[in-house]
This record gives sequence, C-alpha cells and structure tokens, in this order.
Amino acid sequence: MVDISKVKYSVSVIGDDGTQYNIKNYIQGLGWEESSKEISMRLTFKARNDDTSKGQLSSLVKPGSLIVVTASDGGSFNGEVARGYAEKWNPQDRSSASDLSCICYDEMYRLQRSQDNLYLPDGTGTKSAIQKLLDDWEVPIGEYKGPNATHGKLTFKNKYLSDIILELLDDAVKKGGEKCIVRATKGKADIVPYGGNDSVYVFKLDNTLIVSNSLSTEDLVTKVKVVGQENKSGQSSVEATLTGLTEYGTRQRIYRRGSDEKLADAKSAAQAILDENGKVVEEVSVNAPDIPWLRKGHLVCLKAGTSHGMYYARGVVHNADSMTMTLDLLKAPDEDSDSGGKHAVGDIVNFHGGMHYVSSYADAKGY
Repeated sequence: MVDISKVKYSVSVIGDDGTQYNIKNYIQGLGWEESSKEISMRLTFKARNDDTSKGQLSSLVKPGSLIVVTASDGGSFNGEVARGYAEKWNPQDRSSASDLSCICYDEMYRLQRSQDNLYLPDGTGTKSAIQKLLDDWEVPIGEYKGPNATHGKLTFKNKYLSDIILELLDDAVKKGGEKCIVRATKGKADIVPYGGNDSVYVFKLDNTLIVSNSLSTEDLVTKVKVVGQENKSGQSSVEATLTGLTEYGTRQRIYRRGSDEKLADAKSAAQAILDENGKVVEEVSVNAPDIPWLRKGHLVCLKAGTSHGMYYARGVVHNADSMTMTLDLLKAPDEDSDSGGKHAVGDIVNFHGGMHYVSSYADAKGY
C-alpha cells in the first residue's frame, strides 16, 4: 500500500570531486519525464540561486553537473528515481532575488543527439550489435533482457544512434522477439521488456484525478507487401501480400526481403508488422497522485471510467511540486490482462491528505 502523503523528494548535485551536495532546500520547482518517443529522461528544476558553502548555487551547479533525484515513501522504497546532466544552465538575476533554472538529460541523451554510419554483416545478433554500439559510445550497460534475433545485412547511414538501437529492436520483434524499451537506470543503459515491474499499481476513480481515453487509427497498417531485391533496372517484384483489418481503408507498408532472408521468414516479419500495427489503438491518459519510482514501460492496472484492464506506461511525467504524475498508457496484450502469477499483488494508491510543501522557503505553508 502506498500512502502518497508520506512521499518525500530530495535533490543532490555531484561535485567535480565526486562529493554529493544536498540542494533540496534551494529547490522551488522540480519535475522529470520519460517520453514515448525518446530514450532519454528529461529532468527540469528551478532553484533559489542563494549562497551555499561553495558560493552561489550557480557556482556549485554548473553546465554538465550531474543532478540526482531520490524519493522515499517512508517505508519500502528509498532510492534514486531520476538523474540528468545539466544541458541548459540559466541563472536569472532580479533586484530582489536570483534564481537558477536547469534542463538536464541522462546518459542516453548523447545517443539521441549523435549520428553515425554503421554496417552490420549478415548474421549479426541484436544483443551483440547494441552492446558494441553502447561500448563504442562509452555508455555503461546495465540489464539486457531484450531479444537476440539474427539480422540480415544492415546498413545505417547518417542515423541517430538512438534510432539505430530502436530499429534493431523493431527488426528483432518482426522476427519473433519480445517488444522492449530502452532507458537508463542509475547511469546504465537497460534494454528490458515492457511490464517487467514486480509490483503492479492499481488506479481507481477514488485515487485518480483525471482519466481520458481515445481510440486511434492514425498509425493503423492494414496491408503489408513483401518485395524482393531490386533488379538491374531498380525494380522489385512483389513476392507476397498480407492483409489485415480493412474496414478503415487501406494503409500499406512495404517489407523488403533481405538478400539472405527466406521468403517464409520475410512473411513472418510482415505478419509481425500487422500484429503490432493492425489494430485500432486505445490510448489512455491518467493524471494521478505521484508515484516517483513508476517508470516508462511499467505495467499498471486501471479501473476507472470506461477504461478497465492492464496497460503499459509508454510515457510518464512526474511533477514533484503538485505531487502528481501524468501517465500515457497503451493497452497491454491479452496475455498481460491478468497479472496473477507473473507479478506481485498490486498496490492500491491511497491519497490520505497530510501536509505537502511545494516551496522550500523557510516560511512556506503546507496545504
């Protein structure tokens, strides 16, 4: 059971010499997010730029400084929930006070902002390709629980490194691998399946602020054509056509069979595209009291309004000021509709009131 009124946040900066300085008493605004379209966590804060034992806060928190956020529920959890290196550093001076605002990103940010050319020979495994890329870019590897399919020859030209990783994982899914997410935990890159969390949190109307759900056909795929290699004139023959849901019209994808790929394997990959993208997508947004350690990829149970069942968090926004979070949810496959046996008993989140401080000033009042 999580009592949100007992949740506490703390913020630290790691100095040049590795010393950790607690700066929570300077923080005025704090939040972090994991987007469905990015692999890096984004952390933002605003603080009073007052004097510290090392001078003004802006002389302690500098461009490139590592910021670490921890949280505690007063019981079972006490640990790191977010981190990032200051990429945007913005002191602001006024006649009455001075503030410091920063935007920070974790270790995966360099992969989002860096491009490279990469050639993978036929027979390369997913795991070895991703591990080598991370090693080359000096990103420490934590957990790899992702697929390890055998890929055909692949060439990436001027591609962002994050896109290369995601495309490799996507190709592995088409070959029968498990769908995974990429994220960093305590400074190390993790590739883990969706729904890998042990505790599944349950959200009901009595502990959820807002629930909004919609049905979307924006990314619907209804037909996949498998084409062969180009001939000398640059043309490719259609070797197979797979058709799925067509009541919303035709939305076609092309799958090009690799030079060393069997037609049966190419058809399986095309079917995987239909399996993943050939359905109307239920999208749900939930605004609820904050659970700071809930992350992108976690499985949650929703029993609110018209939305009932198991969902994956494909995006999470935490707001420490208001002690709320916004979840961007995606309906989990049927095999995850019942967490019995696979997950521990889920917690129901209770919001018991209490005193919650949104300011660090000495005379701040709770509410």
